[in-house]
Amino acid sequence: MLIEYDGTRYSGWQRQENGPSIQGEIEKVLEKIFQENVNVVGAGRTDAGVHARGQVAHVLTYTDMSPYEIKGGLNGLLPEDIVILELEEVDLNFHARYSAKERQYSYLITQKPTAILRNFCWYVKYDLDLNILTKLAEVIKGKNNFQSFCKTGSATENYHCTVTESEWFYEFPFLRYKISADRFLYGMVRALVGTMVDVSRGYLSYEEFIDIFEKNNRCEAGRSAPARGLVLESVKY
Repeated sequence: MLIEYDGTRYSGWQRQENGPSIQGEIEKVLEKIFQENVNVVGAGRTDAGVHARGQVAHVLTYTDMSPYEIKGGLNGLLPEDIVILELEEVDLNFHARYSAKERQYSYLITQKPTAILRNFCWYVKYDLDLNILTKLAEVIKGKNNFQSFCKTGSATENYHCTVTESEWFYEFPFLRYKISADRFLYGMVRALVGTMVDVSRGYLSYEEFIDIFEKNNRCEAGRSAPARGLVLESVKY
């Protein structure tokens, strides 16, 4: 399944006990359609409030319904803020998470208040220097240890990620950041964006940003950018 969703009112992708989730909503509808228990596996576990244009997920089912029928059934029963863009049958060896080679995220910042897009961007009232942001984005490229940009308590022993794309774009009155990597740590993109903004506004220096990588300590990095500006754009296999 190729899925688009507005994550504003959800507790994240992953099924939760204390609130609605994208995974939970899709599973609930599929169990009605298939009349069997299902487990929907996503390519990435987006946080509460994070959106997606290209989330990918798989589900194993014994149904004899066609992909066209399943897609139609899902879109007819799912809430309006979750849409199945594509659905197809795949080889049993396919795994939405472990077969993925690269994921791309984007983050949107606005420098002017907005009512219509308030749930999809971060309003930053400080002057931001695109040249500084571009310089910082270059530092992130390549294979690095991103422990300083990972939420503490994350269940991972490997903090290395290989970033293939890291760029800022100016689209007045918006600044958009795009990043692609083989894997992402919990809270990594939001921590990177928040810290880069701190440097751009003069709260931290370029040298301090470089030093943060070497500290391997989340407490050294800046604040996390709000979830509402983050979008999972695509997953490559």
